[in-house]
Amino acid sequence: MLTLLAALSSSAAGASPVTTSPVTTGLVTTGPVAADPHGTIGIRLLEAPVSHRNDPRALSYIVDHLHPGTTIQRKLEVSNTSRRAQHISLYPASADIVRNAFSAPPGQVQNELASWMSLDRPSIDVAPGAKEIAQVTIKVPPAASRGERYGVVWAESMAESDDANPVRVINRVGIRVYLDVGSGGEPPSDFRIENLTPKRAPDGSPQLEVLIRNTGKRTLDMSGTLSLSDGPSGLQAGPFPADLGVTLLPGSAAPVSVTLDKQVPDGPWKVRLTLMSGMVKRMVTATVTFPATGTGSSVTPDQDYLPLAGLIAGLVVLPATVLGFAVRRRRRAVSPAS
Repeated sequence: MLTLLAALSSSAAGASPVTTSPVTTGLVTTGPVAADPHGTIGIRLLEAPVSHRNDPRALSYIVDHLHPGTTIQRKLEVSNTSRRAQHISLYPASADIVRNAFSAPPGQVQNELASWMSLDRPSIDVAPGAKEIAQVTIKVPPAASRGERYGVVWAESMAESDDANPVRVINRVGIRVYLDVGSGGEPPSDFRIENLTPKRAPDGSPQLEVLIRNTGKRTLDMSGTLSLSDGPSGLQAGPFPADLGVTLLPGSAAPVSVTLDKQVPDGPWKVRLTLMSGMVKRMVTATVTFPATGTGSSVTPDQDYLPLAGLIAGLVVLPATVLGFAVRRRRRAVSPAS
């Protein structure tokens, strides 16, 4: 019998993405790999602290700062998008930041934060197409030391093998937990964009590698977009999303990559880069040219800027489609004859 451990991505119903090693190590016997034939499960956070109500990161993950001796509860929604009833186990487990990525080991591995967490419903039977509510409690001991800790709340279901599906599948989805403990106010979050390096990926796609340094006191999850303007013949392109999955500890630095369409010309281009983690956002510009192969020269971006609507008020843009990606050509404004 095969056992396949499947970590569902954020495309699953309401699932918050958690990078986990069991995607590969859970395959304990060689043989064909199959998806769960019975459907999927999902989990999402229903509450965020008042201080983070405008923080998009805190709407997906449990992100908070607590004093020692504090207890909080957060409601979770567990969903079943399959056509059969699902028996779903709920439990807290450990997590850590490994090589600039959020990582959680398989199973009910405990750490300090996981030992502080409990679920009011350790298991739930969810009807086909239905949703159920559970609540996680985090109780910080009065003697807890200062610092940020990481964990995950897992929802897990199992599909046993049968004659038609000889693969035993475990579906697991989770919500990340970033909990900072300490007296006083929440430590600040901040980062700096240090340089931009144009590259050419092995498949020929142009890439921009952006070196980010966490200059704050909280861990960051990076996301963002890149737009191109002032290209050959006045072309514009984008926005292109930054590759997700980079998580930075305070004081650490790591590259965030943006992969562009293969048919984007080499340039030169004026790039406008917006990166964010939660409510912290930085926007920079620079001029880059993508190399034909390999890695180009790194450039230092301009200082953070705020986009001004007035800068584009006098421009006329004509929509067009060139080389399979959306571009626009800029036309000069012509003054009427006197």
